Amino acid sequence: MTEVSTPETKAKTAPRKKKAKLEFQANDYVVYPSHGVGMITAVEDQEISGFTLQLFVIDFPHEKMTLRVPVTKATATGMRALASTKLMKQAMDTLKGRARVKRTMWSRRAQEYEAKINSGDPVSIAEVVRDLHRNEDQPDQSYSERQIYEAAKERLTRELAAVEKIDHENAEEKLNRVLAA
Repeated sequence: MTEVSTPETKAKTAPRKKKAKLEFQANDYVVYPSHGVGMITAVEDQEISGFTLQLFVIDFPHEKMTLRVPVTKATATGMRALASTKLMKQAMDTLKGRARVKRTMWSRRAQEYEAKINSGDPVSIAEVVRDLHRNEDQPDQSYSERQIYEAAKERLTRELAAVEKIDHENAEEKLNRVLAA
């Protein structure tokens, strides 16, 4: 009796491909653009619709969330290693610059700020923090402005803490000192 080969049986009986050299390993800190800094807790195989996928399991404790990203799609999603100390220095220098607030409608600026935050680039996030930062003598921010500012500042603080291997409070203090200068 001959066995009929269908696409379903081919997928299940196909020889397993050799695992590619992974760019990231378990216990590595990574930045996922729309969520910030997380730690890869495991690299696991999971069967989904008859296909075996290799997944990075990323824990974001500050968001109480676990994300599973296919290994083959990690770079396409924008997932990256932590910023270098040189790039973080550039981001901190950006905070020292003069705020550049465009005179466009708030809704348009808010979209641009959200896009910069979700890009995952520390320098772009620092630009948002710099542009939305208010000193004591300046007028208050609107609710949505404050929400975007806090989100950008939190994202930058978490990456600074991970890059410099310091706790969150010290990173936040360092960021506040730079903003106050």
